[in-house]
Amino acid sequence: MAEEKVFPMTAEGKEKLEHELEQLKTVKRKEVVERIKIARSFGDLSENSEYDAAKDEQAFVEGRITTLENMIRNAKIIEEATNSDTVTLGKTVTFIELPDGEEETYTIVGSAEADPFEGKISNDSPMAKSLMGKKIGDEVTVQTPGGEILVRIVEFK
Repeated sequence: MAEEKVFPMTAEGKEKLEHELEQLKTVKRKEVVERIKIARSFGDLSENSEYDAAKDEQAFVEGRITTLENMIRNAKIIEEATNSDTVTLGKTVTFIELPDGEEETYTIVGSAEADPFEGKISNDSPMAKSLMGKKIGDEVTVQTPGGEILVRIVEFK
């Protein structure tokens, strides 16, 4: 049997996934079953777009539940290494794009809880991979979809 993938994440990230799982199981699942019942009452299922949409949503919800259960079961909580003088998983990093860019701040998290809109980038991302193991003041070249950029690490916590 293949070894299960481990999902590194913060305790907060795991809690968020557990909350989403609970919501899907207790609320969303019932809503979708109700939509399927209502759509069935419209008659002919072969041309019933409401029924098809509800069944598609049910498949998505059940798939997401399975995914979340797997991620939570295989979660590896990352301890925040407070004494480390290098960038590690779980740290919030501030850097400046050189020569004269603005400061940007991101928290490096496991892929399961990455959310760029909340400033959380995956440890698998090119940006995080470039920053990991570096120290304050280091200048780092990062591969981005738009080409290489040079950044200087200002601080991390």
